[in-house]
Amino acid sequence: MKPTRSRKEMRHARILAALEANPTLRVNQLADQLEVSTETIRRDLAELDQIGRLSRTYGGAVSAGSRFEPALTERLALHVAERRAIAETAVDRFGDSETLVLGGGATMLTFARALRDTQQRRTVITPAYPIAVELSANPLIEVMLLPGIFEPQERVVYGPETIRALERYRAEVAIIGASGLAAAGISEAMLQVGEIYGALLRTAERVVVLADHSKFGKRALTLLSSWSNRISLVTDRMPEGDLYLTMREAGAQIILPDNSGSDSTGR
Repeated sequence: MKPTRSRKEMRHARILAALEANPTLRVNQLADQLEVSTETIRRDLAELDQIGRLSRTYGGAVSAGSRFEPALTERLALHVAERRAIAETAVDRFGDSETLVLGGGATMLTFARALRDTQQRRTVITPAYPIAVELSANPLIEVMLLPGIFEPQERVVYGPETIRALERYRAEVAIIGASGLAAAGISEAMLQVGEIYGALLRTAERVVVLADHSKFGKRALTLLSSWSNRISLVTDRMPEGDLYLTMREAGAQIILPDNSGSDSTGR
């Protein structure tokens, strides 16, 4: 039993190291690197996910605490029901705004699909190509796609031109997703995208963050904002511990799909 257990532990360590170096690796690639079967890799990933060392993705995994995120197409297959409930709640609460600034990401794309079916004239400003495509299907929505350098993983634009364009506008509400939500604040895994989202938050009177519970307690590479009373979090589960206490002290609002579970945190 001892040699078998030791081999497994070494294999787990190699898996985590490989994913830290390249978070886009798939099950079959890990199996080739470690010279084991794909079934063995899947069992290893399930065990590492269960003890919190990584998070499973569609076809692979990403190390817990990594500054990277799986690609947009992979994240769309995760937490689907939670994202849909968050998106519908956000549309109900904030969808009547005449001007919205929207970030990108999987949860935001789900939100855009829900917003697309509303019947109200509005203007949407976004750096995210998938968001623009979804909303342009509704002729009542005027979409302003920002200029900049295209980032293929998240399908958003970034750079000085994007920031300069954002500084020209003021919106009622800015809505973004997040890679991490911790007591320190809201964070984004990708540096260039984080710079754009930070500028995006400065354009609006009110900030709304859409994120499911898997982002709780995580701190990604770029801190976008600390918690304040101008921020609302729409999520599927009530935060706990330091995250909840910090949000409550800051006056940030927590909104759950079940209205009876919403917490205005003192507002």
